[in-house]
Amino acid sequence: MRILLDENLDWRLSRGLLGHEAESVARLGWAGIQNGILLKKAEETGFEVLITMDSDLSFQQNLAADPLKIIVLRARSNRLADTIPLTAKILHVLPYLENGRVTVIE
Repeated sequence: MRILLDENLDWRLSRGLLGHEAESVARLGWAGIQNGILLKKAEETGFEVLITMDSDLSFQQNLAADPLKIIVLRARSNRLADTIPLTAKILHVLPYLENGRVTVIE
């Protein structure tokens, strides 16, 4: 799967997503783009999954019609040391994600 890491996550988290093509908003030069525009841009460029720590995303956007699958991480902080332990759970849920749905991993 093509996975996009939101700008609130360390790009190095992508290293733990083995077997998937993962890129970060920051490394693509998309930092600062508003969520609605970011979701559209991600879809247009072939991303299938967005991983974020923005728990308000589902309230800010109408995701039901969106083809992206969304994972919201809940960790102590967005530091790599706090998010990297969640990679096994991310890898486990990826095959079961549904378009336009938010999956929370903690």
